[in-house]
Amino acid sequence: MRRARRGSRGSHHQSNDTWSVKPHRGTPQQPPHGSQEQQQESNLNSPSTSSTPNQQQFPNSTQEPHKTHRNTSWKYRRGHVVKTQFVKISDLASSKHELSSEDNNASLGVAEDMDVDQNENKGRVVLESKIEEDGEKIEGDESHDGADDFVNRLEELRLRGDEPELPEEQLSINEQLQEDELLVIQSIYGDNVFILEEHMGLRSLKIHIHLEGCGEKIIKTKFNSSNVVGAKSEASDDFSYSFKVQHLPPIVLTCLLPKSYPSHLPPYFTLSVQWLHPARISDLCGQLDSLWKEQEGQEVMYQWAEWLQNFSLSYFGFDKEIILGPYGIENTGDRRAVSGCVSPDVDVPIIRSYNEDKLHENFLKGLHECSICFSEHAGIDFVRLPCKHFYCWKCMETYSNMHISDATITKLQCPEAKCGGMVPPALLKRLLGDEGYERWESLMLQKTLESMSDVAYCPRCETPCIEDEEQHAQCSKCFFSFCTLCRGRRHVGIACMTPEIKLRVLQERQSSSQLDHEQKRREREMINELLSLKEIMRDAKQCPSCKMAISRTEGCNKIVCENCGQYFCYRCNSAISGYDHFRDGACELFPQEMIREWEERVNVRQVLGQVHAQLFAGCGLPCPNCRQFNAKVGNNNHLFCWACQMHYCYLCKKIVRRGSQHYGPKGCKQHTEG
Repeated sequence: MRRARRGSRGSHHQSNDTWSVKPHRGTPQQPPHGSQEQQQESNLNSPSTSSTPNQQQFPNSTQEPHKTHRNTSWKYRRGHVVKTQFVKISDLASSKHELSSEDNNASLGVAEDMDVDQNENKGRVVLESKIEEDGEKIEGDESHDGADDFVNRLEELRLRGDEPELPEEQLSINEQLQEDELLVIQSIYGDNVFILEEHMGLRSLKIHIHLEGCGEKIIKTKFNSSNVVGAKSEASDDFSYSFKVQHLPPIVLTCLLPKSYPSHLPPYFTLSVQWLHPARISDLCGQLDSLWKEQEGQEVMYQWAEWLQNFSLSYFGFDKEIILGPYGIENTGDRRAVSGCVSPDVDVPIIRSYNEDKLHENFLKGLHECSICFSEHAGIDFVRLPCKHFYCWKCMETYSNMHISDATITKLQCPEAKCGGMVPPALLKRLLGDEGYERWESLMLQKTLESMSDVAYCPRCETPCIEDEEQHAQCSKCFFSFCTLCRGRRHVGIACMTPEIKLRVLQERQSSSQLDHEQKRREREMINELLSLKEIMRDAKQCPSCKMAISRTEGCNKIVCENCGQYFCYRCNSAISGYDHFRDGACELFPQEMIREWEERVNVRQVLGQVHAQLFAGCGLPCPNCRQFNAKVGNNNHLFCWACQMHYCYLCKKIVRRGSQHYGPKGCKQHTEG
């Protein structure tokens, strides 16, 4: 009995966990008495209903094919759906991985919920999906559970076949050819080949065929009932959805090798594809039959795998885009075609998740350059943000700690210019550590409270308080009731003192002998705060969102608040978003006095340039590129224009590209008198 250990190259999830296939019924069942292994064994050894194989591979069969519904890995039993779920072997006894459904009405059927929950960091995958019952009467009672479904299908195909009796010498030759072919396929496809247990003395294997190098593909589908054949829906209820992928889930080819292969019969096989409906998979099976007929009596499994890998997409015309669906088509002809299509809301997340996992896996294997330090590192040393930009771990740590130490957490975004993508909190916790992450949370809370217009801080203990409609607040910590306008005691019916009056009162009280030392200290701090506020408000404007005082030194009237990021007009102090405010309103983008100052500075430079041209009229030359006058320095004929950074010759008045070629025995002289 030969097995192949499954590696990480054929899987899109890298994990060291051990997984098992566990069936989940549509109706709750009481667990039988006995060990967990006995329960699994009883599930795996359930009887299977035989069905007629495809007539193309077995032309002598006269029985009609058995009906196969979409996604043949499901199991229908008394109108209920059974879906396999991948869980850890260590968690098989845990009840949190169980799926159950209530049988409210047996005649109407039961719907199961299946959600997709992925954790890329841990490599764990738990597949659940939301499946609606078709409402049709299910014919037959299939009993294929998880991985056994492929084995049961191959066994059905073997029983339907007519295998000839061969002499021992021919059987020995076939066995040696099979052995050699398996070794060749294992050496070519590596971890994508899985040798299964021998069944009835027959070899079997499974090949995951990845469509590598297929380029970027556009996946298109339609949501709503129009995906189901025969469903009645208006066009307004449907909408198209498309997305791009570089990697598609693999095509799974499972083969059972009869003893008469390759001399007389082809391998019994099944094809499983996540993103094709059964009719298209059946067409692929027909193409594999044609390949066998072209080279009957020879090994064919490698040719099958190569054709599926290189020509299956072009066979359906999927050169640029792939259309999912239509859904609801029953596979009534070919038992070898196994479709994973369920519905758009199930298939689309699975395909997108597989593509993201493969891209991340390939990224970790490669070498990349950090756009901050321009150093080359391995992919595992990079931080990949949700916006797809990536930077080395050391640069991101320095970048994050810098913003935390400067308390500029609103700028803690993707370092790429004009991106603005946020850094996930889970990633920040790894970059900053526990202490830095606590400071980030504290700063985020502080920034959030400061951006709220109805939050005021207690004058005594600086505790955040909620302001009521009358501009009063009460501290929840020291229970001090205060006015949020003047930050003094609550004064109902009395107007607030202006900052000037309050400042004068406090200054007069400083000379009083009735105040103790501590009270005088607190009032001195209040005086200094009022003086600072008076000086700030003389040349500053308050942000209309967070009330932060901002002073403009130069530039336009469009101001951005460093505290909350709000844009506002410095002239009218109103919140804005773009430049339309300066086009239609009375406010100007640039103040007139600033424009006049700029024109005066430009005029001064022009006057200075004219004076230099007059002083050095015989010792300079205008630039042949921008006409800027430049003086000749000493006897050097090589001139350099400070305006356009151009080099030119004083003698021939031409632009000099290379001084070593322009100046020389056959050219102009670089140094001359006068």
